[in-house]
Parts: sequence; C-alpha cells; structure tokens
Amino acid sequence: MVQITLNYFLQKSTRRSLDRISKIFSKILPIYWAFLTYMLLKPGEENHEYWFMFNGIDKVLHLSIFAALGFSLIAAFPKIKFSYFFQIILLYAFLTEILQEEMGLGRSMETLDVVADAIGCIIGYYTYKIFIKRFF
Repeated sequence: MVQITLNYFLQKSTRRSLDRISKIFSKILPIYWAFLTYMLLKPGEENHEYWFMFNGIDKVLHLSIFAALGFSLIAAFPKIKFSYFFQIILLYAFLTEILQEEMGLGRSMETLDVVADAIGCIIGYYTYKIFIKRFF
C-alpha cells in the first residue's frame, strides 16, 4: 500500500515537472523559431576568414540550430507523433531553403543544408527523449 502511494506521488510529481518544462518551451519555441527564420532569410554577407572557420561550418551550424529547434519543439509538444514532428521540421527546412533562393539576397538553396537540418532535428528529438528518460 505504501509503495503504491509512493509511486502515485512520484508519477504526479514527474507529470507536473514535465508540464512545467512543456510550458517553458512553449514560450521559448516561437521566439527561437522567429529568430531562426530571420537568421536563415537575412541577406547573405561576405564571410571573412576567422581562425575557427573551416570548410563545412555552414552544415555544422545548420545541424546545431535545427537540433535546438527539434529539442524545443518536442519539449513544447511532448505528445506529438514523431511523423508529424519530422514533417513540420522538414517542411520548414525546405521552405527556408526555397525562400533563400527565391528572395535573391545573396543566399542560395543547398540540398545538403536540408539534410543537415533533418539530421539536426532528429538529434534534438532523441536528445529530449534521452533527457526525459534519464532525469524523469
């Protein structure tokens, strides 16, 4: 009886914590998404060579920003099906790449950017799942 009661309170506490995380990320997500859209669609600039720049840094940046987007999206909507999650992110990735090309502001559409975006969102999704499994 004591064990059942303890389990009930632990589950309720965990549920409340997950609800708090979801509430926080539901506020962070639109701000991050708007910032990301601005960064992906702003006019291109000539890149200067810095010590940390290397060939392919663009793909690493795409992967990392979409990993953060994927993490934020699944944290804000933890009950969303993976197929819907992936479709939303992939549609966004394709749209931003198409808009980069069509807007003619010094940016160009690259297929490998979409691949990096997709891999990044999957990393963000599974990072959230591992985080939740590990700590809750």
